[in-house]
Amino acid sequence: MLKKRVYVADDDPAILEIITMILEDEGYEVETSVDGRSLQDELTIQPDLVLLDIRMSGSDGGEICRKLKSNVRTRAIPIILVSANKDIVSIANNCFANDFLPKPFEISDLIQLTHKYTS
Repeated sequence: MLKKRVYVADDDPAILEIITMILEDEGYEVETSVDGRSLQDELTIQPDLVLLDIRMSGSDGGEICRKLKSNVRTRAIPIILVSANKDIVSIANNCFANDFLPKPFEISDLIQLTHKYTS
């Protein structure tokens, strides 16, 4: 059985490392980026789920989300915004994200949301 693929974009290497370890322990294949541009520009993999930080160095996760959701090739990919931004709910709604996970987050919440959108 093929592993589900999760793409994670966050400009904090520690967050990327933690999320990668957690999701790999759950059996997922994880690809990471510090800015989300590879997902937006190249789509190196067709992920089953995208976890996307809102504010990254040189990138706007909300704008990346909006572009992915407006592209016929990528609109069906579930996107979860992961951010400490106090306006995360509004931003998620405005860019048509499927869900959001406020930072700091509980590991169990990350796992639950990931399973919800990849099952």
